[in-house]
Amino acid sequence: MTADDSFCRLDDDDYPAYTMGRAAEMLGTTPAFLRAIGEARVITPLRSEGGHRRYSRYQLKIAARVRELVDQGTPVEAACRIVILGTARFALGGTPQG
Repeated sequence: MTADDSFCRLDDDDYPAYTMGRAAEMLGTTPAFLRAIGEARVITPLRSEGGHRRYSRYQLKIAARVRELVDQGTPVEAACRIVILGTARFALGGTPQG
């Protein structure tokens, strides 16, 4: 892999470029929040060779939506279901919601 290949990956929304700590910092939340939405299967982070969770920009966008709902008073479990259903609807050709 060349340096150019590595830089191209940074433009890829699905490339797991962010550690859990950095992702939590970017979202203004805690690693525990990211673990909770991972356990709810809203997002499934990839793992580094050392077993550490790594998040993509796409996953962070989904996590940010869950965070918005939680900040509005929605319980985290309900926020996860709302986002999962909205993502599924979009995948089936509907408009994105949740």
